[in-house]
Amino acid sequence: MGDLIHEGRRKPLVTGRSLFDYADDLAVVVPASCRRTGRCHECVVEVRTGLERLSPRTDPEGFLHDPYRLACQAAIVDPGGDIEIAVLRRRLRIVTRASGEVPHPDPIVTRNGDDVLYADGRIDAWRGAIRGLAIDVGTTTIAWELLDLESGEVLHVGAIENPQRFGGSDVISRIAYDEGAHRGELRQAVRKALNHELRETYAALGIDRRTVYEAVVVGNATMRDLFFGLDVSPIGVRPFRSVVELEFRAGRRPTTEVVALAHELGILAHPSARIVGGPLIGSHVGADVAADLVATAFADGPDPSMLIDVGTNTEVVLRVGDRYLAASCPAGPAFEGGSVRHGMAAAVGAIESVGSEDGRLTFRTIGDVAPVGICGSGLVDLIAELRRADRMTPEGRFAGGAAEVALAPDERITFSRQDASALAQAKAANHCGTGILLRLAGLVPADLGRLYLAGAFASYIDVANAIDIGFIPPVPAERVEKVGNASLRGARIMLLSGSRRGAIGALVRRIEHVELETHPDFFDLFVEGCRFVPIEI
Repeated sequence: MGDLIHEGRRKPLVTGRSLFDYADDLAVVVPASCRRTGRCHECVVEVRTGLERLSPRTDPEGFLHDPYRLACQAAIVDPGGDIEIAVLRRRLRIVTRASGEVPHPDPIVTRNGDDVLYADGRIDAWRGAIRGLAIDVGTTTIAWELLDLESGEVLHVGAIENPQRFGGSDVISRIAYDEGAHRGELRQAVRKALNHELRETYAALGIDRRTVYEAVVVGNATMRDLFFGLDVSPIGVRPFRSVVELEFRAGRRPTTEVVALAHELGILAHPSARIVGGPLIGSHVGADVAADLVATAFADGPDPSMLIDVGTNTEVVLRVGDRYLAASCPAGPAFEGGSVRHGMAAAVGAIESVGSEDGRLTFRTIGDVAPVGICGSGLVDLIAELRRADRMTPEGRFAGGAAEVALAPDERITFSRQDASALAQAKAANHCGTGILLRLAGLVPADLGRLYLAGAFASYIDVANAIDIGFIPPVPAERVEKVGNASLRGARIMLLSGSRRGAIGALVRRIEHVELETHPDFFDLFVEGCRFVPIEI
């Protein structure tokens, strides 16, 4: 007889029991709001092994493809082997500073006596507080903060995996999914996931959702527009621009920001709360990068400076004097846990750092518990250690022709040649972005006065290891600044400061977007970037 496996824990399989029954047994949180009838489409799980041992797909599961199932619909029909599942909404570690970083908040929502005003218009009677939400919708992660708009205090911070993974691991896959027969499922998935977390937060803090009057939402162009229910198909074809950006360039709208009311989107806030999507920079370089620039005060930093927001879709911005260049690098999800057999996001149980002792690999996990996988910072360390010990060539081949390397033998966590290949291609995409922008500006990495590394996992990477394997340009360590989830922090600042929001709206109009694949050096740089050696520009 087989077992149901979730993050290393096991329960014996019993014919007829559903995956949701096993989630209950293991105290695993699988959201659902339809009493397990399949109507809400919230309890999506990934079946990593043993898919054939489950009952046939039901009508409510018609929007899913393998290896995804609804936990309430999938039942055991063959208990003769193991079934391993992963929940799509794990809570994640989030890296952001606790302060509001706006000494004197000037939010757009204010109080005048017993009235709550949005700009100069009354929207409600005073209910005892004025609150807002900063939301970063990433391809892999959704992070948010609940704030007091009068004091600037951060009341709560949270992060979960983006449940849209059933539509693909990258933006192009999700665009294709949304163009198909199940358009709207991705929009509903992200909104329902956010509402589930907000409902729990409001209840825990004793907060009335009607005191939440504004939200600032950032993300790349695809993620932002999916959240607002816009047509994302134009982003998938040249010139890869949002419908909002196309309208802005045609003079039909004054900005690339979007605004909707909470009741129109079904977000748990005051019904008339404004939900504001931050401005886009161009093509796949979206509102998340605009927020990065706000959070880092990029325009005021050392000259020249570079910002790299590491993620499924890595973005790079270079400032040289008054000139700004930006590019998008389709890195894919490898360094965020996708495309790697034992890869995972930065959740409890993830191997986050790797070292060596007496010729053997050592590691540390998030939460100091038994390992269940390896996240991005651990992958950077692992590759660096294998290269340092000559156990892997620059091309990703293992010594002695081995097919894989054991990292945690007891838990059967390994690193394979295929894993190395996926990471090499992800790294190469980032290499093209940094290399082409530097060449266009006539610079080399040593010329950079500051290199900002944004993104949750970038905060945990070992800079020396990242440079050794060519993950980031070889910049002196003292010039590298890890800024964590700068996108979320920037969204917070835009929420707390109307003036700062206006300033970034003006700045993004000046940024030149560079299409990497049209540059004559693109192919050569990509090939060079696939090798695990320091970058040479």
